[in-house]
Amino acid sequence: MPSIGETALEMVQLVLPGHANVRGTLYGGTMMNWITVAATMAAMRVARGPVVLGSMDDLDFVAPVGIGDLVTLRAQVEDVGRASLEVGVEVRSADPRQGVHRLTTASHLAMIAVDDAGRPRPVGTSIAPAGRAEEEVAAAARARKAQRQAALTDRREQASRVDADDRGLTHAVQVTRIVFPEDAVLGTLMFAGRLMMHLDEVASILALRFCRCPIVTASIDALAFYAPIRVGEIITYQAALNHVGRSSMEVGVRVLAEHPLLGQRRHTCTAFLTLVHLTPEGPQPVPAFTPGTEAERRRWAEAEQRRARRQARRARLQSRSP
Repeated sequence: MPSIGETALEMVQLVLPGHANVRGTLYGGTMMNWITVAATMAAMRVARGPVVLGSMDDLDFVAPVGIGDLVTLRAQVEDVGRASLEVGVEVRSADPRQGVHRLTTASHLAMIAVDDAGRPRPVGTSIAPAGRAEEEVAAAARARKAQRQAALTDRREQASRVDADDRGLTHAVQVTRIVFPEDAVLGTLMFAGRLMMHLDEVASILALRFCRCPIVTASIDALAFYAPIRVGEIITYQAALNHVGRSSMEVGVRVLAEHPLLGQRRHTCTAFLTLVHLTPEGPQPVPAFTPGTEAERRRWAEAEQRRARRQARRARLQSRSP
C-alpha cells in the first residue's frame, strides 16, 4: 500500500513555439492539457489501468510561462475511493538561463478508474499516508471530494439540460466540432485535456472579438463532467460573455455532445474562464460592458460571486510562491 509521496510523478516539458499563444507565452489550454496528462499518468500507476477525468478543481495562473522555459508538473494521488482517485498537481516553471523555479499554478483533479468499455471499476488499492503532513493532505482531499459530491447530486439532471435560456445575449459565439480518434484517451472516450484546449480556444475567440486586444487565460473555475463524450460525436461549444472588470473578462462555455445518427444531445459540462488583457507593462483596461437584458444581468450577478472566490483563491496561491 503506497504512501502519498510514493505515488508522485514528475513530468517535464520544454515550452516550444508550437505551445505558445500569439503573444509568445504558453497557451493556457496547453497547460490544462499537460496537467490532465500528468494527473492521468499518476492515477493510472495506482489504479493499474485506464482512468478518465471526472472533474477538475479551480485553476489559477500565477505567472506567465515563456517560450524556452522548462515546466515541471508534479502529480500525486492523495486519496482513493472505490472507483475514484484524488490527484493533486503542482506546476513550476523556470527560465533555464536563470534556474529559478517559480510556482505557476496548482490544481486538484478527480480521476475515475474505468474498464475497457469505459465503465467505472474498483481501483483495487488504497493509499496509506506516511506521517502527519500526508494525513492532512489526505483529509483535505476527502473534504474536496465530499464538497464536490454534494454539488453534483443532480449530475443526471444536468446532462439532460441541453436548452439554456440565453436569449438576448449581446456577445456570444458557437463553435461545432467532430470528435476524432486522435482526441480519444481510451477506446472511444474523448480525452479531457483535449477538450480543455478547445474550451480555452473558444473562450479566447469570444474575448478577442469583444476587446480586440492581446489576452491570456488567467483561470478556469471548477469543471465537472455530467456525461462522457465519444469519438464520432458532434460537440458544440456555446460561449457567452458573463462579466467584464477593469482588465479581465469572464466567459462561460457550455459543451453539448450530439449523437450523429440519432440526434440525441447531452450537456456534458460547463466551464467559466477568466481572460485578461495583458501587455509587457502589465494588465491593461478592456472596453466597458453593461448588461442590458435579463439573461445578461443574471449571468453578471453569478459571475460577481465567482470573481470574489477567484480573488481569494489567487491570493492564497500567490502566498505559496515561489
